Amino acid sequence: MDERGDLRITDRIKDMFITGGFNCYPAEIESQLYARGGIAQAAVIAIPDEERLGEAGKAFIVPAPGAQLTPAAVVTWCREQMANYTFLRAVEIVDALPMNASGKVMKYVLRERSR
Repeated sequence: MDERGDLRITDRIKDMFITGGFNCYPAEIESQLYARGGIAQAAVIAIPDEERLGEAGKAFIVPAPGAQLTPAAVVTWCREQMANYTFLRAVEIVDALPMNASGKVMKYVLRERSR
């Protein structure tokens, strides 16, 4: 909130990304990841990818209790189950996602971490 009392939204601006001319929506990719099973939380961001003509997805995944996930296994599953333009180029397994006070993932923190 600025000095005049105006609220400025500074996140969620860059959620959609474009891969090879296709619009990719992180929320849809995250939903597909949850359908895989073994995932407690997932957050997808865009990362630069010259090979795929623009950007590609990177997921940060918190495994469900007792689940044994590896980045390679998740990428392989994505290649087999998802459209070729939405599959993830990178996966990072994490203990927790950065959350704000209202419980939303702070994706800008994940984007900064991926630079």
